[in-house]
Amino acid sequence: MNNRAKNILVVGGAGYIGSHMVKILDREGISVTTVDSLVHGYRETVTCGEFIRGDLADRDFLARLFNEQRFDCVIHFASFIQVGESMVDPALYYRSNLINTQNLLGAMVESDHLNLIFSSSAAIYGEPEELPIDENHPKKPLNPYGKSKLMTEEILADFDRADGMKSACLRYFNAAGADPEGELGERHQTESHLIPLVLRAASGRMEEITVNGRDHETPDGTCLRDYIHVNDLCRAHILAMKKLRQEGKSLAFNLGNGRGFSIAEVIETAEKVTGREIRIKEGPRRPGDCAVLVADSTLAEKELGWRPEFGDLATIISHAGNLRKRWPGYEAQQLRHPRKKGLRGPGGKHKEPIHRP
Repeated sequence: MNNRAKNILVVGGAGYIGSHMVKILDREGISVTTVDSLVHGYRETVTCGEFIRGDLADRDFLARLFNEQRFDCVIHFASFIQVGESMVDPALYYRSNLINTQNLLGAMVESDHLNLIFSSSAAIYGEPEELPIDENHPKKPLNPYGKSKLMTEEILADFDRADGMKSACLRYFNAAGADPEGELGERHQTESHLIPLVLRAASGRMEEITVNGRDHETPDGTCLRDYIHVNDLCRAHILAMKKLRQEGKSLAFNLGNGRGFSIAEVIETAEKVTGREIRIKEGPRRPGDCAVLVADSTLAEKELGWRPEFGDLATIISHAGNLRKRWPGYEAQQLRHPRKKGLRGPGGKHKEPIHRP
């Protein structure tokens, strides 16, 4: 049996992790198709393969997509990810992360596409009861974002039992860093991730960085997180696809660095990397925040042969700054490509071939 995938669908491939995934799949010689609504993604970050603009809320679009094309595997990144936003607007998260995912799974089952890699999260675990966190840790998410990810994992288990759909749920800790070549980076319309915010403060595009809480039960009182390089995450997806095809059974893995870095340590390291002082503003704790989240990724190492290549915090921060050096003002730019006439995909959606610049 040939366990190498040849044609992959990346849903949400114009987002941060998805765009890196598309590039790495292409480098592996794998044909890739990206579907993205561009609600949060950027068209120009999809640098290879075929791009189709479409929304998971559109079931007719999904039916046409899967009936017209065959994919060896679907990688699902499309979700809303802001913890704080999920606390104030849970309906948005259950609609976008759960109902839309059910639309995707239904279309896959109807067309006999039964392999899925799901972008899950360490947020399914909630407040740690023991550290580091392995896959058997109790799952008690603290916010609707984490709950939506856990519910999706439970739905996938039901689809496995009922329909034979096999999935790999990859539970990320804190995705960070960027394409080492500087072609891609982290771009959110409303940025909440620490490292890009710290780099903005270091460059002067923000006056200061807010530290939310200094009374956590950590050595310096600030939240401690496990930062994992985005390219390391993408490599794990490729290894998980191979494992899924080899064994034909559903899987779940934690993906982290295995080391925790506090907010204060990230700021200090960014000052050393950039050579600039970063002003700090003290703020209150954020609702739904855990004090410490650190992964035990032993199972992924054992079963997938996966280990982080970019585990050093200074390297992660340096790579995150590559795009900012190459394109310093990109955060303020809204770079949406207009729809081209005559180029339509399934359901009349935007479709076009992509040529590497």
